[in-house]
Amino acid sequence: MLQPTGKRKPASAGRPSAGPPAFRPVQLARLVDAVPTGNRWLHEMKYDGYRTLIAVGGGEARAYTRSGLDWSDRFSALLADALKVGSALIDGEAVVLDASGKSSFQALQNALKGAPGTIDYYAFDLLELDGEDLTNLPLVERKNRLKAILPATKSRLHYSDHIIGNGEKLLHEFCDAGLEGVISKEVDGRYVGSRNGGWVKTKCIRRQEFVIVGWTPSDKSRTFRSLMLGVREDGVLRYAGKVGTGFDTAELLRLMEVMKPLEQKTPTVKAPRAEVRGAHWLKPRLVAEIAYTEMTNEGTLRHPSYLGLREDKKPEAVVLEAEAPVETIAASAITLVKISNRERVIYPESRLTKGQLADYYAAVAPIMLPWVGSRPISLVRCPQGRAKKCFFQKHDAGSFGDTVHHVGIAEKDGHEEPYLYIDTPEGLLTCVQMGTIEFHGWGARIEDVEKADRLVFDLDPDVGLDFEAVRSAAFHFREILQSIGLETFPMPTGGKGVHVIAPITPRAEWPEVKDFTHRLAQAVAQSDPKHFTAALPKAQRKGRIFVDYLRNQRGATAVMPYSARSREGAPVAAPVTWKEMETIDTPSHFHVGDQVELLKRAGSKALTGWGRASQELPDL
Repeated sequence: MLQPTGKRKPASAGRPSAGPPAFRPVQLARLVDAVPTGNRWLHEMKYDGYRTLIAVGGGEARAYTRSGLDWSDRFSALLADALKVGSALIDGEAVVLDASGKSSFQALQNALKGAPGTIDYYAFDLLELDGEDLTNLPLVERKNRLKAILPATKSRLHYSDHIIGNGEKLLHEFCDAGLEGVISKEVDGRYVGSRNGGWVKTKCIRRQEFVIVGWTPSDKSRTFRSLMLGVREDGVLRYAGKVGTGFDTAELLRLMEVMKPLEQKTPTVKAPRAEVRGAHWLKPRLVAEIAYTEMTNEGTLRHPSYLGLREDKKPEAVVLEAEAPVETIAASAITLVKISNRERVIYPESRLTKGQLADYYAAVAPIMLPWVGSRPISLVRCPQGRAKKCFFQKHDAGSFGDTVHHVGIAEKDGHEEPYLYIDTPEGLLTCVQMGTIEFHGWGARIEDVEKADRLVFDLDPDVGLDFEAVRSAAFHFREILQSIGLETFPMPTGGKGVHVIAPITPRAEWPEVKDFTHRLAQAVAQSDPKHFTAALPKAQRKGRIFVDYLRNQRGATAVMPYSARSREGAPVAAPVTWKEMETIDTPSHFHVGDQVELLKRAGSKALTGWGRASQELPDL
């Protein structure tokens, strides 16, 4: 029997842990207006539950939400079922089935409060098996391997079946049966940890998450009459109407208890006065799943019904989903995003043009978006080329259009600012159309911007040090991190130095992360003062390599993997293996134009950055 794990101990020095595989960002589906046709698509039921990754290995098991939260304790009954594998990372949905066999989100909510033994799990993808990364295999092959490892009977772990073709007929059958909808996936598609890729969803009814911004009192009881809802638009929370149905007495009382400590006097959103008379305003911390028939011209919900709280989703990530025409899924990002002035020279020394830069980003989008997608980003924009005026941009008032999104993040003084993020090739190419050369990102995803999912140590050489010194320092730094249980990979940045990156489970918050990396940088500098320094003043770095730990704090960014750099020769920041690092002789080893080689190499598990032992911040 597998044992659900608590906080894991650091891995043994010099080798990965033999425990469960690490969390990976999940592949997401785009909402479309019709089911795609043809035999290149397979179709599955859209379940009404919690998206969950199950990781097993070394006699232990973990369950992760779609944002990386460890919910092993909540899904302990699922994790008790044994699988005859050395290790595996499975993607699926945790559900509770009603008497008619339909999954019910409200029933799942109730089960999580006191009856976890009634929760079932429908597995639909297999990302890793016995240490092998399967994400580059065709979907049908991954599903065949998945089916072979799942228990045949007497288990709460089930295989999610599918059909190939006839998706429209399946949708009608599901809708007639009162089910939620259909997920359609490219038969030969690889697994991509973002919304980029060949998964789309078609819904029978409209439903999505909204932020609870307040409540109006009932004149018949001590509870509320309705919840007031909000949704983010251009990074700002706006009023989306009220919901007053879908609650039983127990849920009314539970919500009153949950909302009580969140009350505030000031309005959370702007709303019509008549709509919010007598309102109790709340800090925007709670997310609810709401079903509705349509959105009015005023942007409020028609006939909404409450389904339950979404504890696995953060309010910062709640934006309104819009149906895309199904025809767009077959078009390339270059086709969908018009690149103007393709002949404009962006790199004058090599005569590389805006069109060539756009072609590079379109090609590497599948391997870049799992890194840069769904995290706050800053852009280096050089509209007239790298040799002219360039500037950083992290906020936007809407000039980028619908494909570049916004997430509201609280600043130091408490007010929110709309930070940019992207999650599709169209968003990536839109930024390039707007003059972007470089992409820099936070060390956290939009699902929870307060928890880091990686550590970045920037080894920055003093003027006069050659790359050999940087490379030697990188290997030395790797050994130090291994000695405390952190596995890493290197990334020549296309600038002066190398980033040593350690993916971590998103559990620790920024103050803890910054303190850890600061103390580690100081310890490294003290143990080898001849080669390293953690001193901020440049005058104290002479002849040494600065261990820049400042990337590991709230709001700080680092250049993203596969981003071009606004430097001579159009270099690219690209992750490499430690074996490759032995022979790389410059931080600008890869350049725009190397996309074919970069795509070929990206299938290596060592280059995904996610296929590693689950890592926590160790004690220093």
